[in-house]
Amino acid sequence: MSAVPTREAPPARTETADPVPGPFDGTAGRLAFAALVAVFAAGLVLRFVTRSDLWLDEALTVNIASRPLGDLHELLRHDGAPPLYYLLLHAWTRWFGTGDLAVRSLSGVLGVATLPLAYYAGLRLAGTDPVRRQWVGWGSVAVIATSPFAVRYSTEARMYMLEVVLVLVGYLALRRAMERPSAGRLALVAVVTAGLLYSQYWTVYLLAAVGAMLLWVAVRHRGPEGAAAMRCLGALVVGGLAFVPWLPTFLYQARHTGTPWSLPYTPPTAAFYAFAGFAGEQTTEGYAAVLPLVLLVLLAVFARSLDRNRLEVDLRTRPETRAEGWVLAAALAIGFVAAFLSKSAFQSRYAAIVFPLFVVLVAYGVVSFGRRSVRYGALALIVALGLLGGLRNVTTQRTMAGDVAAAMRGGGLAPGDVVAYCPDQLGPATSRLLPAGLAQYTFPTRRGPRFVDWVDYAERNQGSAADPEAFARFVDARAGEHTVWLVWSGGYRTYGTKCEEINGALGALRPGAETLVYPNEEIYEPMALTAFRRP
Repeated sequence: MSAVPTREAPPARTETADPVPGPFDGTAGRLAFAALVAVFAAGLVLRFVTRSDLWLDEALTVNIASRPLGDLHELLRHDGAPPLYYLLLHAWTRWFGTGDLAVRSLSGVLGVATLPLAYYAGLRLAGTDPVRRQWVGWGSVAVIATSPFAVRYSTEARMYMLEVVLVLVGYLALRRAMERPSAGRLALVAVVTAGLLYSQYWTVYLLAAVGAMLLWVAVRHRGPEGAAAMRCLGALVVGGLAFVPWLPTFLYQARHTGTPWSLPYTPPTAAFYAFAGFAGEQTTEGYAAVLPLVLLVLLAVFARSLDRNRLEVDLRTRPETRAEGWVLAAALAIGFVAAFLSKSAFQSRYAAIVFPLFVVLVAYGVVSFGRRSVRYGALALIVALGLLGGLRNVTTQRTMAGDVAAAMRGGGLAPGDVVAYCPDQLGPATSRLLPAGLAQYTFPTRRGPRFVDWVDYAERNQGSAADPEAFARFVDARAGEHTVWLVWSGGYRTYGTKCEEINGALGALRPGAETLVYPNEEIYEPMALTAFRRP
């Protein structure tokens, strides 16, 4: 969501026509249109294709969403997330099942929905000039269709594509409400605001930035524009009030869950990871794309073409893109500082709150150039690097759970065997791939592996009850003459060397241990598997 751009130029100012031909004019334009169709088709396919097994967050999300609705609130109190995506996934799995493709297809459908929404968002940002509208509207489609960020989270059973869709809808709703703040348009702004708050907590920072922009417009402009801004601000407040019933749960989560699995980043480091995430994470094509993407955003906000060869930079920013650029920067800055001060972790996916604004600004940055060939080249570079990142997503494995499960089956997994997990974070993804009926326990709770209880996680894992030797004796006794399979990984925060100690303690109880899987640190979720059999 973003407030309508404010105009500091005199009211009589007229929009300058785009001096460059349209993107689909002439022979070159027909070739560009054919390329766009191919890009669009590729973007659709890439939103539903990946070979990776579900990793921790996905498997845990599916396990929570698959439970009866009466259990959802208590499970989320111990997970740390708001409920909207889980409710949608609950209904989705009832219709389509819980297979990998089925659960990820909800995000895929949402990812497809971003394409027309990005087109209309680009039109809104472009203004009234028909040529510029074509460039920005279709440019936004090309950018988001091939974005590695959009492709990745269209193939992941998490809430981030829902968040992107809601931000795009909110952006369009707010722009329309600023033009004519009717009851229906304001109601849509309020509904989207509530939907964002119930989807992901980082949206608070986006709404804070939008609210500040609306307040600034309302104070600075006393006429119809100021009145419209005040009404839109009221709609944001009404949408925020809808979050009040969930507020006690949110406060409990804030006190007791958090992000114990990672250290906080300083704001500059978080900013680097956010934009690197938009470009394709820390990959060759991601590093190659991040600078052009950020440069295009800066051009959109600060520069315009004087002629075919020259750009003019205005440090006061361009009125047409000022609000979008300000909200993008302010929302991220608020989030980075808040996360750092609260000692919370940051992941690039959290920046989904501003990803739609980033996309349309990239597309608008293209029209800063006064040559059509340069515009084609800029878009071609972004699309090509994006497609490389999207293709990488097809084959990139996010977890070693599949390797571990296959090694157990190949190593003689049998009824009566015990599967132990250290840390418990390895349980959801791996247990999903194992046959039913096995005895499975997580360290240190000795509970089943389908859920992770994040409440006071660090204190629990460092307390006296988290005794590696006691846990080893426990699973040894439960297995009896059967095999103990230890799924483990070292280096997890709050665990120290306890997983390694469990491995050593079981080796003392059951000599002749066999390591069947070694951790591959190039995979996001590495694991080891050790089999402990009775001599």
